Amino acid sequence: MMDAQYYPRDVKSAKEQESLRLKQCQMSVIEYAAKFNELSRFAPNQVATEEMKMDHFEQGLKGHIKRMIAAHVFTSFQEMYQRAVKIARVIAETEAESRKIGLAKRKFNHGESSAQGSNKISNFNNRGKGKQFVPRQELEPCNQCGRMYSGQC
Repeated sequence: MMDAQYYPRDVKSAKEQESLRLKQCQMSVIEYAAKFNELSRFAPNQVATEEMKMDHFEQGLKGHIKRMIAAHVFTSFQEMYQRAVKIARVIAETEAESRKIGLAKRKFNHGESSAQGSNKISNFNNRGKGKQFVPRQELEPCNQCGRMYSGQC
């Protein structure tokens, strides 16, 4: 990529403003760091020292990563960057694990509650009528909308 000195003044100014407003948002830490480094060339006064560069980088990180980064003292930008990547990876793994556990719990609870629910309906329908059995209809996913129905959509 060309050096910042070869860009027109208005382009450099726009890139400097973009650098100042840069936030991680939906980017990964790696993508954010690449964009941060690219735009830092246009705002050299904001990253003149390693400490200034680390402060500016930290300010743009997502909140949960920023909170964990803020608890550490780093001696270099590279060290901070590597820690941020590791924190993001651990958070992603933890969230994925939590989702798996949540799905497993929902599947377990859903199976338990639907069996209990059908018994309650049968018991309600059969009150005072002796022992009548009302078969439970099986639900199947609709081919059109994907929802669970006992009949047509």
